[in-house]
Amino acid sequence: MPTVVIGTAGHIDHGKTALLRALTGIDADRLPEEQARGMTIDVGYAHLAFDDGTELDFVDVPGHDRLIGNMLVGAGEIDAAMLVVAADDGPRPQTIDHLMLLDALGIRHALAVVTKADLVDEARIEAVVGEVRELIRPTCLGALPILAVSASTGDGLDELRSALRAVRDRVVVAWRARDGESERLGPVRFAVDRVFTAKGRGVVVTGSLRGGTVRAGDTLRTVPGGEQVRVREVQVHGSERDHADGGRTALNLAGLTASGIRRGDVLTTGPRMRATDRLLVTNSQEAAVAPRRAWPPRQGAQLRLHLGTDQVHARVRRLRGIDDQILIDLDRPAASFAGDRGILRDPGQGSVVAGVTVLDPAPPRGVSRRRLTAERLASLAVEVAVGDPAAIEAARADLHGALASDIDGATHAGTRSLAFAADVTDALTAAAVEAVTSHHANAPLSAGMPLPRARAAVMRRLRSLATVERRDADAAKAAISRLLDDLVANGHLARDGDSLRDPARTESRPPSLVDAMDRLEAALAVAAPPPLADAAEAAGCPPEGVRALQADGRIVRIATDIAWATSTYSRLAALALELARVAPLTPAAFRDATESSRKYVLAILEDLDRREILERTPEGHIPGPRAPRLQRVPAEAVS
Repeated sequence: MPTVVIGTAGHIDHGKTALLRALTGIDADRLPEEQARGMTIDVGYAHLAFDDGTELDFVDVPGHDRLIGNMLVGAGEIDAAMLVVAADDGPRPQTIDHLMLLDALGIRHALAVVTKADLVDEARIEAVVGEVRELIRPTCLGALPILAVSASTGDGLDELRSALRAVRDRVVVAWRARDGESERLGPVRFAVDRVFTAKGRGVVVTGSLRGGTVRAGDTLRTVPGGEQVRVREVQVHGSERDHADGGRTALNLAGLTASGIRRGDVLTTGPRMRATDRLLVTNSQEAAVAPRRAWPPRQGAQLRLHLGTDQVHARVRRLRGIDDQILIDLDRPAASFAGDRGILRDPGQGSVVAGVTVLDPAPPRGVSRRRLTAERLASLAVEVAVGDPAAIEAARADLHGALASDIDGATHAGTRSLAFAADVTDALTAAAVEAVTSHHANAPLSAGMPLPRARAAVMRRLRSLATVERRDADAAKAAISRLLDDLVANGHLARDGDSLRDPARTESRPPSLVDAMDRLEAALAVAAPPPLADAAEAAGCPPEGVRALQADGRIVRIATDIAWATSTYSRLAALALELARVAPLTPAAFRDATESSRKYVLAILEDLDRREILERTPEGHIPGPRAPRLQRVPAEAVS
């Protein structure tokens, strides 16, 4: 069973660290200055072993108001909370602040402990218990148990251990209700809260492990950053283990230096964890501890986002006509999943603005911003609340119009797949059919619209409906090809070779014209073809046949009287690009490589320059900004 992580909360000097020391025998104050001053400054850790062999992990957080940021590092990756209030002092400002933060994070499993019970009488204990219960009542923590304990005498510790076991069991039941019997589904997620270098071992990171199992030898990905790292060793509670299933874990990593990873980074195996500098979030504050009037924050508000073990400055972008959701721009990329809970704080006042839930870790940009409607956002919010990854991605695809994602099991640089929203699919279907219909109207003798032209027409329509990032261009082309294949399969279009036609249209060319067109195409399938008019006359191909060859994509005409068979021109263009990649390509060098003449090589080079496949420089032609990746083509292939 994965280990449950419980975080402490409460005012400074209310005995959180002393209570953990009495419970576990571990001093969570690991820093020398903490031990010298008797005050927790940074996050500390301890663990409790039960008689049945199971364990609990504790994250001990600082209680000082100036250390709220450090407190949230610990609270960002906990499963449950233990609120600590001193009997002699009662609830204090940081008690309330920490309670607000737990409420904003949506922590539902908890217990409260009234410490230093040996310093006061029963009446005072009952009074403090009542105050704590009243504070908790409006929060999402609900009617949690409240126990009185003395860390110095040990009174109440056995009852506390039993209560902690009950909290652990409630967390596990919630996991099973959400994820089934496997308890923790999904990719590995390891939020880093400490990085250091161990002599003779290299980089070590500690954090709370979520999702899956980590073993020595596993390869993980850093987010942000995207570097691949290998797990040399797994430790749990100071002991080397074959694997870790969850809870507090230390990993010895190979493949990076200590400067290559920081607190707030995440190690993962899955494709759904993203690192972006903008998030779409919604208010997740369910109780009345924090004032609701703070939501939505004003346009341009400068806030601080606490997410997992990370904290980053954020700027608010309001959505026109929508108050439930906002966009936030981050100073730097941060790692997140859809469904992550975080906190927005005002760094100037130190106050909580709201608890937030990440709806989209990479929200729509460009043309797709028009799809940010209240209805789509509400649908996405529902799916995020339910937590089904497939349903979340479907709702995100509807929000974006076209959404690319890594194929499960691929690395961050691996194969990507593009999904279209239903309305975008309908629009692209209509665009494909309309393009083919228009082609027939403009070129009656054409057998059909060449597939490349059909794909280009659908791609233009897609870019008018949704934003397609440059890195997703190949995924978009593949998705469009699948869409056209589906249209052929369901009878909306017909395919003949590399062209598409109306299924109701049959061959209307006379056999003599078909033969003449074939002869002309063959005559132009050389590096130095004859003038087009002369070749057409020799082949007996009338002007309408020449136009049909162009419409069918069988010949490429780049000047009034210069044309090549398409396959030949493609090989010549590929050769020019390949030579230009080796060294700046001069017309003379291209002429020698093709054994043609200056007339033809200049025409090809000018055409490639115009299309930005090549770029002309004083030294010669070099690959241009639109140069595709082509395989090397030997000169003899086009001679």
